[in-house]
Amino acid sequence: MRTILSSFMFLFPVLILTGQAPFPDKDEIKQFEASKTCVVLEDDPFSSYNIYIKEAVKACWKITPYEFITVKDFNVKRLNPAYSFIVITQTNFDSDRSHGLYNFLNLLQGKDVDKLSEMPEICAIPLSFAGVSDLVYSYKLGALVNFMQTHAQKISEDPSLSLRKYLKYYNKNIPDIKNKTILVEEDDLTPEISTIKKIRKFYSGNIEIVTNDEIIKAIENKTPDTVILHKVGPMGDRDSGYCFVMLIGTDDSELYYYNLHMVDKANPNGLLPDDLKRLER
Repeated sequence: MRTILSSFMFLFPVLILTGQAPFPDKDEIKQFEASKTCVVLEDDPFSSYNIYIKEAVKACWKITPYEFITVKDFNVKRLNPAYSFIVITQTNFDSDRSHGLYNFLNLLQGKDVDKLSEMPEICAIPLSFAGVSDLVYSYKLGALVNFMQTHAQKISEDPSLSLRKYLKYYNKNIPDIKNKTILVEEDDLTPEISTIKKIRKFYSGNIEIVTNDEIIKAIENKTPDTVILHKVGPMGDRDSGYCFVMLIGTDDSELYYYNLHMVDKANPNGLLPDDLKRLER
């Protein structure tokens, strides 16, 4: 079970909102389809998140009308089902003894409920370890928002497919990865697969170790037959916690792989040989 906290705790009293956010029912999905999506911005004039989320939404968000709002606006509008919200929340996990906090990018449907964790959750994407600079993830927001929209569209087309709220559902796409080029950054690789030569022991498909500038270009250009690695894990001096890995298509906004593991000596923080073995099958 994960525990959802507000990512804007400095603006109002801290509330720990326990429980898994509910998946929307058919009526709530219809409300989402008719809603205006409010993109909640950080109250920070130097926020790179605000810059990149605005660019991403303006470039790709077509499924609903949208507007950009403040945290103060969110606290009022979130009670109204005429609105849906793209908002960062903070989450921890009962099974994580390190008590690490993670930022998630959420798509929530407005509802007159007391707790944030009671709002219908259409999508939740691991974004970063809490407290890190938003520069760590902001440049990938175009790919993440594109996938979020694709995910929401699939749910709207067939609300009965509730398994789509779990990102592991998309591992059905693993066989298609062999037809793609995987772009990874060196810092997201574990030591055992830190070079192309080492990677070849576990994976024979196309994979390139690139800079974040090359990731940005692939997202902006929607480079065909390309997927990028998005990794979220503990930062700083922490040596335990969850590590999430995702492979997202730059041209089709599809999720091709999702996995998480607990970081320890045997399973470092990053893409693992075991991940590559799964892709190789």
